[in-house]
Amino acid sequence: MENLLLGIDIGTSACKIAVFNKRGEVISQSSQEYNLYYPNAGWVEQNPEEWWEGVCLGIKDCLAKGEINPSQITGIGIAGQGWSAIPVDREGNCLANTPIWMDTRAKDIAARVISEVGADNIFEVAGNAFLPAYTTPKLIWFKETMPEIYNNTYTFLQSNSYIGMKLTGVMASDKCQNYGLHFYNTKTCTYDEALAKAMGLSLDKVPETIYQCHDIIGTVTKEAAEMTSLVEGIPVVAGGLDAACGTLGAGVHLPKQTQIQGGQAGGISICEDQPIAHPQLIFGPHVVPDLWLLQAGTVGGGGVLRWFKQQLGEGKSFDELTALAGEVPPGADGVLFLPYMAGERCPIWNPDAKAVFYGLGFDKTKGHMIRAAMEGVVFSVQHNLKVAEEAGVNIHELDFRAMGGAANSRLWVQMYADVTGCKITVPASDTATTLGAALLAGVGVGMYDSFEEAVAETVSITRAQEPDMENHAIYQASMKRYLELYEQLKHTFSN
Repeated sequence: MENLLLGIDIGTSACKIAVFNKRGEVISQSSQEYNLYYPNAGWVEQNPEEWWEGVCLGIKDCLAKGEINPSQITGIGIAGQGWSAIPVDREGNCLANTPIWMDTRAKDIAARVISEVGADNIFEVAGNAFLPAYTTPKLIWFKETMPEIYNNTYTFLQSNSYIGMKLTGVMASDKCQNYGLHFYNTKTCTYDEALAKAMGLSLDKVPETIYQCHDIIGTVTKEAAEMTSLVEGIPVVAGGLDAACGTLGAGVHLPKQTQIQGGQAGGISICEDQPIAHPQLIFGPHVVPDLWLLQAGTVGGGGVLRWFKQQLGEGKSFDELTALAGEVPPGADGVLFLPYMAGERCPIWNPDAKAVFYGLGFDKTKGHMIRAAMEGVVFSVQHNLKVAEEAGVNIHELDFRAMGGAANSRLWVQMYADVTGCKITVPASDTATTLGAALLAGVGVGMYDSFEEAVAETVSITRAQEPDMENHAIYQASMKRYLELYEQLKHTFSN
């Protein structure tokens, strides 16, 4: 029987499960949705037990659909959304819902800690700004607002480590996902006890051992095997952040390789062999050892086009909508779109930012609006690349790789190439995040001797698109107006 790898991705709206062979081919996959909860203004929660229920259903579904013998699974890797704060007791019971990455309940706490400890002091260790959506302010929130839960918490886990615990019984943390803790030194991958104390926290509330993402933390227990239809004893690796796993699944395992994300949300992940951070971006270790990722997460991505299709598409398919956009010249004849559909993350970090169409007139068509919306998503990524240049990144040295639904659109990828002035390649996999998680397991159990071999064996390039430099010149002017438009409007967004 062929040996197989299982990848798990704990996303925001659903968990995705996929089984791969050694060549990275999908044998079977499943997606299981779960709930988001909004109990108060600024609160966005999920129940980790619902993640686990989805994982159990998804694994059973995968095994059944693929007619897979569970004994063929030789390793399991887990990717997960970042910035969770899951309180569990000594027996592994979840004590409360976790605030997720969209949650800003700790806004006042973040402001207070910055004034008491100092933004520069925190950034020097963490390489990240002290923002309420990260894990650290949420730990302080639990301590100050729900002290009974905090005191009964044995440790706080991340999304992937929670599922790892449910599978193996081991409470772990990993070098990649720990970046959500500001007392975690992202350069040395160690805890800074003095900074934790300055924030009113102690290290006994986080897992002591910090694993490499491909390290085996344990094996599937008898109880977990019964709940998932797996077999007892399958090795489980620590896993890591979903964006970092997706970056690996797109083939990014060397310095200067860069993933452009075009899923529901957008963003970039620039791989470097030295720590490079910027307070407006996101910084942390890659899932591949001795590499770091300078990242940006935007709100606008493929979800912008999905919204347009649902609200204004009149039953047209995505291909039909992008065909209309293709009839409009680059720059959309002056129509601009700010893609801040739910505020914006990097680099402006403005939860009050609003989406805006600018430049409409009687002479403009639906195609103009679609093209402007697609270009606005690309401009939001280019905005982050401009900020990355401030940190010392030369974007023209980067090897760009597109992933997510937007990568399936030649027109959209060409926009990325033309706006950046750089060649964009598109890997074959539409399952990059679960593949990246599976590759961590493959390296961990020895199916691959190295990450180089894992990527070479599983990731292939389907096409490469070169920039049109005439279009690039047009987009330079459009980009300038895009940035000016936000600056001119931002004071109105919070009114």
